[in-house]
This record gives sequence, structure tokens and C-alpha cells, in this order.
Amino acid sequence: MRYDLNLLPVFLALMEERSVTRAAVRLGITQPALSNSLNRLRETLHDPLFIRERYGIKPTELAEEIAPTIEVALAQLDDLVSNQQEFQPAQAERLFTLAPNSYAELVLMPALAARMRQLAPGIKLRMMPFGNDLAETGVTSGTTAMVFGRIVDPPDNLVVQHLMDDGLACVVRADHPEIGGHISREQFESLKHVNVLPPGRLRAGLFQALGQQNLKREVAVSVTHFLAVPEMLVATDYCATLPRLICRSLERDPRLKVLPPPVDLGSFPVQMAWHVRYRHDPAHRWLRSMIGELAREMTAKET
Repeated sequence: MRYDLNLLPVFLALMEERSVTRAAVRLGITQPALSNSLNRLRETLHDPLFIRERYGIKPTELAEEIAPTIEVALAQLDDLVSNQQEFQPAQAERLFTLAPNSYAELVLMPALAARMRQLAPGIKLRMMPFGNDLAETGVTSGTTAMVFGRIVDPPDNLVVQHLMDDGLACVVRADHPEIGGHISREQFESLKHVNVLPPGRLRAGLFQALGQQNLKREVAVSVTHFLAVPEMLVATDYCATLPRLICRSLERDPRLKVLPPPVDLGSFPVQMAWHVRYRHDPAHRWLRSMIGELAREMTAKET
């Protein structure tokens, strides 16, 4: 029996997304092209595979039954082909889709882009956001190469690697009328604060750290990205508590000053995860090694 192996990633994307539209976006193809592939799958397997519902599609019993087998088979094929290939970064041409949270996008990705420009100029990087839902990034189906941030309760088909730990610091405007070279607990609690509400676990980590130290904070403004904080601070007498590696770049802004927090707020982990099918992929392994090296370099500068 002859069949098209290219149809199998389409099947897995539909299983993960439960939406033809989202699956097409994830695979980088048009919706009509994906619908055509789905029709060919249905003809091959003699089953509708997915049934339309009000808010998407639902897999049939056969689809649920064969999904694990197809996932394992694709992973084994990827390993077989990858092991026969020699990866040469300088000559490679490839697109990697990465899903960093807002912290990793600001801290890690610029350094990665610069390193790739030097060592592998033919490799392109595409970023997509990572909030709380791993499935939405495409990493659980393997259509996204890696995800970066806090990985909580990963499924069995993901490999998780710890990259580094980061701490927290306080930032105020340089000419703040009340804050000099340090900030006391009383000053911290009397000030109003700018709070960052990025998607994901980083938000919960800060609230937990403050709670563990019984440190009160009155939030005056909440923003959705770290990049919004500097202008908020320059225009007000507010304070922000941010990751230290982000504060490192803010130290170059003469309008701002970075101070240690009044109490030890601990640290938070930064992790990287990828689908098991990429364990032996030479290009993927090289990229993972590069990212790990960059993380080590960044944390070495902090010590």
C-alpha cells in the first residue's frame, strides 16, 4: 500500500490543535491545503478522523487510537534520517520555530540571533509566544522546535532542560526624590509599583516571592511587557521589580537606576523543552548546545 508520509504531521497537528485553522497556521500552510491533506487522510484510512463541532473539531475513536502510534513512528523516522546526516552550521539552511516567553524573548533571543549570524547565517529563527499552554506553542506536536520559560507538568513526549536561574532587582528613575543608593523595606512598601503581567509562570513566581517575605506592594499600573516599564518609571515616582538579567540592560539607561531589593526574593528557573523526536537531530542538538552555552555565559557575568 502506498501513502504520503507528509500527511502524518498534518494528522498530529490536527490532534493537538483541534482546529483546521490553527493547525494550518502551525504548519505554515493554507487552510485549503490542509483540508485537502485531511481529505486524503480520510480516504487512506477510510474514516472521517475528525468531526466538526461548534468550537472546532473532535477526533474519532480511530483517530484517538492511532495517534500514539503515528507520533512514535514519526519520531523514529526523524531519528533514523537525522543520524545519517552531518550538520555543518556555516552551510546549513533551515528555519527553526521557537516559543519563548516574554522574559526569554528579551534576554536570550537577541544573544542567540547574534550568535547565529556569526556561525550559521543560513539558519532563520521564527518566534511565537509562549504563555501557560504548551500545546498552543506547537512544541508538544513537534511543529515548534523549542519552548523557553517555566515548564510546568510537561507531557511525556517533551524533554526538559534547565538553562539557568535568575533573580530579581528593583528599578526606579535615576532622580527619584525619595530613593538614593538603596531601597529599604519601608520605602518599598510605601511606593507605588509598576507590575508586569507577562503570560506564564513568571508572574506567579514574583507574587510568591513577595508573599514568602511578607513584603507588601501597592500596584498602580500593570503592563503586559517588560519593554513598557522604563517609560512608566521615567514618567512617575513608581518602582518596578524585574529579573536581574533584564535590569542589566536597563542599567545602560541614564534615566534609571537599578537597586537590590530590600529583602532576598530568591530566584526563578529558566527552562528549555523540546519534543522527543528531536533528541538525535544534529541541527537541533547543535542549536540546543548553543543556547545552553549562551545561558552559561549570561549567568557567569552575574557572578
